Amino acid sequence: MRKARLVVLASGNGSIAQSIFDAATSGVLAADIVGLICDKPGAQVLTRAQDCNIESFLIPMKSDRKLWDEEVFKKLESLQPDLVISAGFMRILASDTVSRFRTVNSHPALLPLFPGAHAVRDALAAGATQTGTTIHWVDSGVDTGEVIAQEAIEIAPIDTEDSLHERIKIVERRLYVATLQLLLTDLVRS
Repeated sequence: MRKARLVVLASGNGSIAQSIFDAATSGVLAADIVGLICDKPGAQVLTRAQDCNIESFLIPMKSDRKLWDEEVFKKLESLQPDLVISAGFMRILASDTVSRFRTVNSHPALLPLFPGAHAVRDALAAGATQTGTTIHWVDSGVDTGEVIAQEAIEIAPIDTEDSLHERIKIVERRLYVATLQLLLTDLVRS
């Protein structure tokens, strides 16, 4: 069976990306990670990729957003991914990029609730008693793509933004890998 070609997009620490790297390395995912694209110089995810022998491409944001969008598009085009995986990538991709490359994302809330960059803070501020994580297709909106999978967790009275986000990430890493297993099974059959 053919392995799927994956490109991971990440901006920060890379704990979610690491779970995907580990799943591909161990054979849990029938995939080859053909590259990591990162927009933040010095991000921990770059070291994680290097440690896993994954080629990294640093594409920092430019003052001209269109030039950055074009650079990301061209890099993806050269890598020819079957699937692009956004794993803590804190940039919105251009509509031509997401229409050309099938892209999946994880979000630390139960979409459509609390979209955007501050989902955990927003859930706490709203007094929500439950939140979770969503794996969804990326479209040209902000966290508006079709939901693929979700898992809820209870918000504890003692939760802070940091503690809640860490608890969500534990669920998010597991759910992302499980969801990718299902998506890749379909991809390699086609």
